Amino acid sequence: MGSASKEYEFLSEIGLSSSHNLGNYVGGKWLGNGPLVSTLNPANNQPIAQVVEASLEDYEIGLKACEEAAKTWMQVPAPKRGDIVRQIGDALRSKLDYLGRLLSLEMGKILAEGIGEVQEVIDMCDFAVGLSRQLNGSVIPSERPNHMMLEMWNPLGIVGVITAFNFPCAVLGWNACIALVCGNCVVWKGAPTTPLITIAMTKLVAEVLEKNHLPGAIFTAMCGGAEIGEAIAKDTRIPLVSFTGSSKVGLTVQQTVSARSGKTLLELSGNNAIIVMDDADIQLAARSVLFAAVGTAGQRCTTCRRLLLHESVYDKVLEQLLTSYKQVKIGDPLEKGTLLGPLHTPESKKNFEKGIEGGKVLTGGKAVEGEGNFVEPTIIEISSDAAVVKEELFAPVLYALKFKTFEEAVAINNSVPQGLSSSIFTRSPENIFKWIGPMGSDCGIVNVNIPTNGAEIGGAFGGEKATGGGREAGSDSWKQYMRRSTCTINYGNELPLAQGINFG
Repeated sequence: MGSASKEYEFLSEIGLSSSHNLGNYVGGKWLGNGPLVSTLNPANNQPIAQVVEASLEDYEIGLKACEEAAKTWMQVPAPKRGDIVRQIGDALRSKLDYLGRLLSLEMGKILAEGIGEVQEVIDMCDFAVGLSRQLNGSVIPSERPNHMMLEMWNPLGIVGVITAFNFPCAVLGWNACIALVCGNCVVWKGAPTTPLITIAMTKLVAEVLEKNHLPGAIFTAMCGGAEIGEAIAKDTRIPLVSFTGSSKVGLTVQQTVSARSGKTLLELSGNNAIIVMDDADIQLAARSVLFAAVGTAGQRCTTCRRLLLHESVYDKVLEQLLTSYKQVKIGDPLEKGTLLGPLHTPESKKNFEKGIEGGKVLTGGKAVEGEGNFVEPTIIEISSDAAVVKEELFAPVLYALKFKTFEEAVAINNSVPQGLSSSIFTRSPENIFKWIGPMGSDCGIVNVNIPTNGAEIGGAFGGEKATGGGREAGSDSWKQYMRRSTCTINYGNELPLAQGINFG
């Protein structure tokens, strides 16, 4: 049941009830015939509101409507589609503070980060508007006279987007904004523990579609668990499925989609390292590590989990970090001054306790007693060979490791199964260009003198190895959401064949 406290009064400003909410927007209508669930505030594990999830029958209604809507949407000129996405961005701007507050309340990240995440979706809308006039193909010289070769990019039809709790709306923005301007309908399954942000975001999108007399089924959203995710993965009507989550579940999704010859775009686990060389700006590095390791309570896929320190600066960097860690305010993410909110679930709290085994705790290392999912920011001195260092831990736990040479640091960075984000702090041009070169970091994000997290939307976001290989957001990520055709046009009267073949 929802709370009637003043804390939740703002929900009505974004179309939500503090009691009962239908969690599925299918065929342009709100409905729900699945389980009734409560969404919890991770700061106290008390209910915020109730949501009716999707049933498989709801899912089928939604996909049939989406199939029909796709026929309309893909024929709308791309710049016109871009204008619809622009309007979605404006709608989000008008509710920025309310949406950010909801995200902070339901997910647990501090308010500044909640507002920042919604702003990221707005930024993606702006990016997509420009992109809608630049979905360019190539004109290719033909070896045959009176022939022309060119590339055409056409929509896939429907794109499935399955998002995770830690960025419940930003990852939608990376995918949906691009998918929509590329002419695709979107089927979104939000995280089962953040249904309110799924509903609130969808209500704003639905209003824009309705205002422009477009089918609501262009954007279909469902709250639900694994059953709905499995339906998306198995559905041959969805040629591309974007999945964000663990490597284990991502592999299952990939296998299921591949079995039906579909495509996947995977954003999976990260186990990110910051390297601090002997010539680094120590203060800059320490500030960066604090944000990278403690921000979002360590629940970003780009969180810094491994800190690789040159032996000559090891003690100095740790001294600064230990001082900073003791000043981190733990508490209600909606309160001013809080830097560390709760972990998202009680289960996350248990995983934190497992993640501190096997090393020497330098600071933190304890769960905070009380009704919320709070833990202390923790630094552990440990060997790079320890099994726990090879795994992704969604908690504010930082493993401190010592190295002697640049080559050793790179080897440690690359020694884990994951390959998402990495960063080095150095003033040496030689080290910088080795780091970003073929013998450097094997990650999809390779930074210098900035944290591992806080990526800008203009670049492609994603990683290698067990991180999945997908790329979302900026650069040429849009190409994954379209079907490329190579077209050869004969505008003459002869039939010369390629490679000079003479066939009769």
